[in-house]
Formats: sequence, structure tokens, C-alpha cells
Amino acid sequence: MSGQLFIISAPSGAGKSTILTAVGKRVSGLGYSISHTTRKPRGDERNGVDYHFVDDRTFTKMINEGAFVEWAKVYDNFYGTSSSNLQDQTSSGLDVLMDVDIQGGQNIKDRFPDSVLIFLLPPSLEELERRLRERGTDNEPVIRARMESAADDIKNCVWYDYIIVNDKLEKAIDEAQSIIVSKRCATARQLPESKKLFDI
Repeated sequence: MSGQLFIISAPSGAGKSTILTAVGKRVSGLGYSISHTTRKPRGDERNGVDYHFVDDRTFTKMINEGAFVEWAKVYDNFYGTSSSNLQDQTSSGLDVLMDVDIQGGQNIKDRFPDSVLIFLLPPSLEELERRLRERGTDNEPVIRARMESAADDIKNCVWYDYIIVNDKLEKAIDEAQSIIVSKRCATARQLPESKKLFDI
């Protein structure tokens, strides 16, 4: 049985990295799609763990070779999802968690209609701005740019399959975990194995 793609999108600063990490520790049988990016590492981010950090030349070469299932330019940096990475994991039966922006989420949904899209909302735009400033990784022009795009990003939640409001972190983690577990219990996924066990 092939694995399923679970895509989480959110405005920058909404807490998706924290939630992805927590869900990955709590739910067994999950893979994680590590994106390629041309941006520089932040804080203690590690190459091959948080992102595959590459230069513009390498990224462009991968685009030309058709290596990405989706890619986009965000805030002057490129981000992309490797096709081979997804296929290797789902073909082995792993469900894959993905941290992808709105454009990437739409592209993946078009290519993999069974993928599950989850949109993570902050409690408010004011709280989002507070979180961006508190983490201290962006200068003022970048923070302003992120806030300007956040309202537009949030409008896209209407075509996602699920919406989680990250007002309380533990609740948001539980809700993301519940979505994955419930999808695994869906008849479409359980029926093939059930037919082997019972006369259905």
C-alpha cells in the first residue's frame, strides 16, 4: 500500500515547523520531505535535516533536469520538493509530512489529488507579527514583507482540506495528529488489508 502526502502550509511564523517536529515524534510510520532551498541556514538548522541547502546554480540545474515536483521563489530564495524523495518514501508505504507554501501545495494537489492539505492559522495577524519579531531571525523590511503577504496567504485556506488555528500549541499538535490518524483509518486505505483478513 502506498503512503499518503500530508501537506502543511502557513504564513511564516505561524508555528508549522514546531508542529511538524512534534507530530513526527508522536506518529509512527511518517516520512518527512526535506526541501531544497537557496536561502542560508537560520540558527541551528542543519543541512540534510532541516533543508538541503544549495546554491542558485545547483537549484537551477535541478529545475532544468525536472528534479522537482514543485518549486517556487519566496522572498528572493528558491524552495523545491524533490520528486524522487517523495516517490521513494510513499512507495515504501510511508506517509510523508511536507512543509510547503501555498503555490507548492496547489501544485502537489494537482499532481497528487489524494494528498491531504492542512492550513495552519495564527490566532491573529497581531500575534503573528509578535512571533516574527520575537524569533529575531528577520530584519524589519523582511518582517514587513512577511506581514504584507500573510493576509493574502491566509485567504487561500478556503481550498485546503483542513484548517488548524494555532492558538494553543498542544491543541494544534493534537489536531494535526488526529487528521493523520483518521486518514489512516479511512475505508479506502483499510479495505485492501481487510479483504485479506475477512470474506468481504
